[in-house]
Parts: sequence; structure tokens; C-alpha cells
Amino acid sequence: MGLDAPTAKPHERLATALATELTAVDALIRQRMSSEHAPRIPEVTAHLIEAGGKRVRPMLTLAAARMCGYEGEDHTKLAATVEFIHTATLLHDDVVDESDRRRGRPTANLLWDNKSSVLVGDYLFARSFQLMVETGSLRVLDILANASATISEGEVLQLTAAQNLSTGPETYLKVVRGKTAALFSAAAEVGGVIAGAPEPLVRALWTYGDALGIAFQMVDDLLDWTDGDTIGKNTGDDFRERKLTLPMIHAVAAASIEERTFWTRTIEKGDQREGDVARARELLERHGALEEVRKEALGWADRAKDALREAPEGELRDMLHDLADYVVARIS
Repeated sequence: MGLDAPTAKPHERLATALATELTAVDALIRQRMSSEHAPRIPEVTAHLIEAGGKRVRPMLTLAAARMCGYEGEDHTKLAATVEFIHTATLLHDDVVDESDRRRGRPTANLLWDNKSSVLVGDYLFARSFQLMVETGSLRVLDILANASATISEGEVLQLTAAQNLSTGPETYLKVVRGKTAALFSAAAEVGGVIAGAPEPLVRALWTYGDALGIAFQMVDDLLDWTDGDTIGKNTGDDFRERKLTLPMIHAVAAASIEERTFWTRTIEKGDQREGDVARARELLERHGALEEVRKEALGWADRAKDALREAPEGELRDMLHDLADYVVARIS
């Protein structure tokens, strides 16, 4: 499919434009996920990495570096690093969330066990640090190490906030900036740093990734209520898992006394009964919570696109612009 094919999605056009680098990244991933002494490591890793993910995060690194005029090879190491960090967090997330589906397939913890998922995730984190050190850039190491810590911080914050009805949009944003947007922003930022881009452009790349990641998570939270199959989940899974996402946060804020009693029973106390998912969905509709989140996600996509004004004009910038639109296209 050519770059100008009208049916090509932005991430597919990016993959075509970055095909040579992506091939190198995939080869590096396969090489570094191998283990002479523990064959389960490549088995578990391959199950997730080869499950059809779009590779959006590593493509952000490759595209940012290329867009900034980088001609070396270290950006492929950074892209592989980003994918390893992402895969490690997914392995850990599925254990924490007790998930049994990921990208429409059984999760690693279901096929193997929780211990394997946690330990292989730890191994991938270690591999990611080996790779980022090889670039010789302390600043890159600082950015990706901070992102790794921020992701964990966001996950822990979510544990305490997810079932607390006093959780507001500000806390939700902290969680999302941690568990999702931190890796998007770091992935884009290190591409600019490794290319020696001017500071305003490096900051713009961070802003683009941050806004894109926030929009991405808000769309996921919205689709959980409108089209769960699209994201490899059942509709209403966040509710069943007692995970207070932004649509529910808005509905709780507008709730009557009787409605708040419902949210207290189902989310805080975990007493869920037949018909509760439908009741929750009806409350979201009644208070316009889904539409409110839709508008917020579109606003974050606009912020991402605005940040790209600092970037050099060209095909890659256009693709990144279109990627922001694509992230929210399913709810536009």
C-alpha cells in the first residue's frame, strides 16, 4: 500500500515510511528478548509482542528522530527500548487487573501464570535499560528512567483512586499522565533529543506525545462503554473491575442521592448485580458523561496537533498530525 493510498490509516502510513527502521527494531527486539537459560522468557514475550500491536510508541521515537534530521542508528535502540517498557507494563497490568484478554487474545498470565508474567516483565525492564544505556546519552537515560518510574507511580495511584468516589478529574489526569501518556511523551521526546533538536522542538515533541497519550486513554475509557470489542474487551469491563474512569467520574459528580448510593454499592463496596452495567450506562447517558469525555478527548487531540507547529514541515509531520485525528476518529 503506497503512502498516498487514501485507505491507509495514519499508523499504517507511518509504518510504511519507517519500514527499514521498524525492521531493524523488530530484529533487535527478537535478539534482546532471547534467553539462553530461560526459554519461557521469549515464549511469553513473543505471545504479546507478536499479537498484532500497532507499534505506535516506537514509531513515535523513529518518526521524531527522522523528522528532526537524525541520520544515525541509535533511534532504533530507543524504539526497541520503548516497546520493551510498554510490553513489560502490559504484562504487569494484566496481573494487577486479573485480565484474561489482551488484544483479543488470552493474556500471558492466563496461558502461563502470574509469576511468569511478573518475572518476564521485570526481565524486559532490565533489557530496556541495557538498550538505552548503549546510546551513551545521559539525558535519554534520564527521560526514559523517569518515564518508567512515572508509569509505576500512575498504576499505584490508580489502585487507591479507582474505587474512591471522591476521585475527581484532576486525579484521573494524574493517573492517565502516569500509566499511559508518560511513555507516549518520552517516546517522542527522546527521538528529538537523540537527533540534537533545538529545545523548543524537543518540548513540542513531549507536548505532542503527552496530549496524544491522554486522548488515547480517554478514547479507550469511552469505548469501554460504547464499543468494547474494538479494544479487545467486553463492554462495561471497567465498571465490572470497579475502575472509576472519567465517564463514571463525571456521572458520580452529577449524581443524585439515590444514584450515588448505586455507585457506592457497585464501585466502592463491589456489590454488583444483574442489570447494574445497563443501569450504569443509563446514568452516564442521563448526565451527558459520555459526550463530555468525547469533547475532552477531541480537545487533547487538538493540543497534540497544535504542538506539531514547531516541527519541520514534511510528510512525517503530516502523518503525526493525522495520527492524532485517527486516535479520536472512532468517537468523532
